[in-house]
Amino acid sequence: MKKRDLVKRIADSARDRDVEWELVRRGANHDVYRLGGSIIPVPRHNEIQERTAEGILKECQSVLGEKWWQGK
Repeated sequence: MKKRDLVKRIADSARDRDVEWELVRRGANHDVYRLGGSIIPVPRHNEIQERTAEGILKECQSVLGEKWWQGK
C-alpha cells in the first residue's frame, strides 16, 4: 500500500468522525502522528507492506472504532 494512501485513508476517517489527526514529528525512520490521544508511528517508506499497513490500521481502532477500515 502506498504511504500517502494509508495516511489519507486515516485522515479522511478521522475527519468524518471529528477526531484530530496531525503530524507530530518526522523521524529518520518513521513519521509520528497523533490520532485523538493515540500516537501512531508510520514508516517513511513510499511503499508499506500490507501486513504493516494492516497493523497501523488496527492501531487506530481504539479511536476510530472496531474494524473501521473495512466499512469503505
